[in-house]
Amino acid sequence: MNGSNFQVGDRVKVLLNSGFWRSTGWFKGRVVRIDEYSPHRSFYWVELDTAVQAAQGGSVNMVSVFNPRNIQLAE
Repeated sequence: MNGSNFQVGDRVKVLLNSGFWRSTGWFKGRVVRIDEYSPHRSFYWVELDTAVQAAQGGSVNMVSVFNPRNIQLAE
């Protein structure tokens, strides 16, 4: 899915890598804000699910995603 189709409130999963996160993988959350960068790209602010936050020590509750390959609708 093209990232431009996401809306605030959508349930999504984001790909976080071990350089930023404890482990590489897809983590679930909800889109809470969209900041347009250009007519074709946006930053998607995703509030991570409480269980994801807790598993990572609770220090990060929101991430921004710019690369559309790193965000998908959650099933």
